[in-house]
Amino acid sequence: MLTTLNGMGDLARLLKESWSLVEEHQDKVAGYFYARIFLSYPDLRDLFPVQMDVQRARLLGAIVQAVQTLEDPERFDEYLRSLGRDHRKFHVEPEHYEVVGGALIEAMRAFAGEEWGVEYDQAWADAYAVIAAKMLAGAEADPNPPYWYAEVIAHERRSQDIAVFTVLPLQPLDFRAGQYLNVEAPRYQPRLWRTYSPANAPRRDNTLEFHVRAVGAGWVSSALVRRLQVGDMIKVAAPMGTMTLDRRSTRDAVFVAGGTGLAPIKSLLEELTRYNRTRWVHVFFGARNREDLYDLADLNRLAARYPWLSVVTACSDDPTFPGEQGDISDVVAKYGPWKEHDFFVSGSGRMVRSTLKRLSELQVPSVRIKYDSFND
Repeated sequence: MLTTLNGMGDLARLLKESWSLVEEHQDKVAGYFYARIFLSYPDLRDLFPVQMDVQRARLLGAIVQAVQTLEDPERFDEYLRSLGRDHRKFHVEPEHYEVVGGALIEAMRAFAGEEWGVEYDQAWADAYAVIAAKMLAGAEADPNPPYWYAEVIAHERRSQDIAVFTVLPLQPLDFRAGQYLNVEAPRYQPRLWRTYSPANAPRRDNTLEFHVRAVGAGWVSSALVRRLQVGDMIKVAAPMGTMTLDRRSTRDAVFVAGGTGLAPIKSLLEELTRYNRTRWVHVFFGARNREDLYDLADLNRLAARYPWLSVVTACSDDPTFPGEQGDISDVVAKYGPWKEHDFFVSGSGRMVRSTLKRLSELQVPSVRIKYDSFND
């Protein structure tokens, strides 16, 4: 078994090579993987949601991300420990890890074809042993409960597809501004968890505010926007994510938000209002149309109150909007220069990718960019 990260370069190469053999069959790999687990251990089926389609995709995404962190030991360690803490919400026990590892390798072997060799078997066994050990260490070191119950105390529809709601956890929940939480609405979609960022920094009254858009066939987002009511209970799991403020930085900051990606930006702004006196902060808030600029009034109130804060808004599909026109990444590029600024980017996967690409073109050092992308 691999016990150190020495030789991780060769291991990463073998993992990526072998993954390329099954990547185009990942839905089938995931289906086979779950079938092996549930046939061997039927009781584990109760840990998973009734609707498995999205869960299959999320599993493969988590595996690929874990594999891709192997060449970055520090990120590898923290990501996996966080993942282990997070998986406590599924009631995962140590013995389940061995079951999952065996099923994963068997599933990949089944769809890789003749090119799969014993060296790939060993590479995945070694990597999984490290992954499982770090996840278990993270889970065992966490003194918090696997999840918190929280009561919905306010719920407001801001547009046809967007809701802003506030919950009060029944026990204090520690997190940092800019982090995200996994959320379950057990009354409507039991055992389906999705990630959402609180739109506030930690408060004395312990409340959490969430901004959610109902997207496509999003089971959870639709329930949170259209069905959730005051008095309902939701579950929230341990905070994750690294899009947090560094109080040691003296650089001015730029926040780029797309749609409800504004939530973690609002959280970071709330933290800054408590101590910032020296940093200029520029917020770029983009959406398809003016209705989707659902929290603009509050942003403008903040800008009026704090001289160091400026707000620029843009719509990509609303020709009569009086502000900027176009994708928010293009609007950011019109301002600047930005080479000496810290950047925080939050929104859909597409929006984040286009913004990161544009910032690279503008020669903003990647080390100064923190980001989160969200898809239901």
